[in-house]
Amino acid sequence: MNNIKVVIFDCDGVMFDTAKANTAYYNSVLRHFKKPDMTPEQFAYSHMHTADEAMAYLFDDENMFEAAQTYRKNMSYLPFLKDMEIEPYLKPLLKRLRPRYKTAVATNRADTMKRVLIEHNLKDCFDLVVSALDVKHPKPHPEQLIKILKHFNIAPYNAIYIGDSKLDEMAAKAAEMTLIAYKNRSISADFHINGLKEIEDIIEI
Repeated sequence: MNNIKVVIFDCDGVMFDTAKANTAYYNSVLRHFKKPDMTPEQFAYSHMHTADEAMAYLFDDENMFEAAQTYRKNMSYLPFLKDMEIEPYLKPLLKRLRPRYKTAVATNRADTMKRVLIEHNLKDCFDLVVSALDVKHPKPHPEQLIKILKHFNIAPYNAIYIGDSKLDEMAAKAAEMTLIAYKNRSISADFHINGLKEIEDIIEI
């Protein structure tokens, strides 16, 4: 860990507990089209994947998918921000990390990410944010992580990635990057933690 220069965070499930917000968000679209609320399986998929992928999963009819996508993209995300619960130690950790380490985000969120950072006063807390809008291939493809490595001109062993899903595991492995699994012992990782404060012990700050 002595070579670490950049600490990379996933958003949903790491920076925020977004289960309540994501459930309300997608269920509001489903209800508009007279469809039942998400099943646990649908939620699990939607939680990890991009909004476009989630919508395709929830609306398997092409015409309905297009209509639902149009509705979703014209929908404000602001009503759902109140249901996002920021991880209690995120801001203190970011304050301790910087400026010794660069900080970044690699997330499958797309058009909502900027608003999330603004509303939670995190806009200036990261040196780089790479969302699904910034790459051709979202996670589990490693493109987001590779983009961050190239931006800072570092090797994979110079960064750590904090994620919580199988997609994060696959992306980190493909990028040959150290993965810290957050509150999920079912995925393969170099470290498993239950709170963000444990990052301080791992990189010894």
